[in-house]
Amino acid sequence: MGHREDLLEGARRCLLAKGFVRTTARDIVKESGTNLASIGYHYGSKDALLAQAYVSLVGDVSVDFDEGERALSGAPGSIERFREVWANVIDTMREPGSVWRLSMEIIVMGDQLPEVRDHLALAQREAGRGLIPMLMGGREEDVTDKDVDTLGKLLVTLMTGLIAQWTFDPPSAPEADELAEGLLRIIAAARGE
Repeated sequence: MGHREDLLEGARRCLLAKGFVRTTARDIVKESGTNLASIGYHYGSKDALLAQAYVSLVGDVSVDFDEGERALSGAPGSIERFREVWANVIDTMREPGSVWRLSMEIIVMGDQLPEVRDHLALAQREAGRGLIPMLMGGREEDVTDKDVDTLGKLLVTLMTGLIAQWTFDPPSAPEADELAEGLLRIIAAARGE
């Protein structure tokens, strides 16, 4: 690995151990075995590097859902698939050092980390684009902007609320079965049932 990759990997480890606010450039350098100048050269700033590291960590979770032990089996667009996706997300929230707590840190501390917040605000749109095929099937590159602006935003809102509830009060946070039942009730009400 070169310095760029070493920095990214070191930043990923620092984020999981210390979060955004407590991670210093020196922490990243120590963890990556590189030097301070490498951060500016390869990423422009520590905050830009941390934002990229966070996006990389979230990407790993997504790959695990697509190909790993959490691969999805329910039919695209089905209530089973909906339950399965959110069960996977919830399972990752239970893990020690869950990447999702970092999302809450950005929401709460975003004004103190404007470069990270701005970078991740742009990535949020792509998160919606990635969630759609996870739930509905198909390929991410085929998701239209209209889909992202409607279904994608709905799914990101559900994800953010779920992360907030699991971060704030895990014992009372929803389980996937409850979310699926809630969705079924919304569908029934929309149909006038």
